[in-house]
Formats: sequence, structure tokens, C-alpha cells
Amino acid sequence: MQIDPNNTWRKVEQRLASERDPKRRRNLETVLAHMKAESAGDLDGLMATITTRETPHYHAYGTDDPMLSPRGRDAVRQFYAAFVASGAVKLELDVERLVVDEDFVVTEGLMKIAYPGALLRLMGHAVDDAEASYLFRTRMCVIWPMDAEGKVIAEDTYTGGDGFAGIAERKLAAGDILDVKAA
Repeated sequence: MQIDPNNTWRKVEQRLASERDPKRRRNLETVLAHMKAESAGDLDGLMATITTRETPHYHAYGTDDPMLSPRGRDAVRQFYAAFVASGAVKLELDVERLVVDEDFVVTEGLMKIAYPGALLRLMGHAVDDAEASYLFRTRMCVIWPMDAEGKVIAEDTYTGGDGFAGIAERKLAAGDILDVKAA
């Protein structure tokens, strides 16, 4: 049940190593910077990857929670600020499929997030240890539309199931959450 954040950007870095098209490289570089800033809980780094030319509008398909579909830079910043404050930044999207063109990047794979027990209790989950982390997991596809400057307009996410189902039985042990490798 390990979470290895380095898998989140592994395929993006591999593709960057061979990609020659400047617009595709730019889009991959933006997504890579976004992924690494998210993993570090770097709010300013995340916002540096978000469009200023258009109105960003995220869509979390498969949920009715309006907090997961922010519209506008201020709402997107609040979304990320809440995400960072939640402590749920220890995650891995083990990207299995990566598609890139001049206007979009698509990533798809198994999403794993270490949710703090205290947060899960606040959300109504009966976990036995508020100090532990628990494994959220689901398949996820993220469509990243890009503006003309190669900044993220949205993260349109599609999930393949309820990652919280059975989460109380997936307590993570010490060492299950790997560190980000130095560049």
C-alpha cells in the first residue's frame, strides 16, 4: 500500500525527454511544475501554473460537491489552500496513460492519497486512529486544458469509483509514504 509521489510525474518526465514539439514541451513542463508544487504543498507554485488569461474552471465529474469544482482564480486558490491545509498532499497519481497535444494534456492512472485520520473523522469516517493516515484510492483521469501561454485552464477529473469506500480498513504504516526524490 505504498504511496510514491515520484510516480505522479515519472511519465511526464519520460515524455519530456523525447518530446521535440515546443508547444507540447511547454504544456508538459507546466503540468510537471503543477504536479511537483502540489506534492510540496506549494500554493504559490501551484498558482503560477494556472491561467491568468482565461477564467479557470475546474470540474470534478462524479461528485456534487461544489468545493471540488471551483470557478475563477480566487476560488481555485481557495481550493488549493484548503487542500494544502487538509494535509492530504501526500499523494500519487501513478500515471499509466499520458496524452499531450498543443491544447491539452491527459493523465490517467491509479490515484492514491494519504488522508489524515483526523480529517477523515471530520468527514464522518469511523477510523480507529486520528493520528494515522489512511489510503484513498481510485482510478482517475485528469484532462488539463491549456491556454495559449501553456497555463492550466482546468483540471477536469473523472474518477472510477468511491476512493473512500472501505478507507477505514486501509491504515497506512510507517514507511508506506515515500519521500519525493531530489532532482
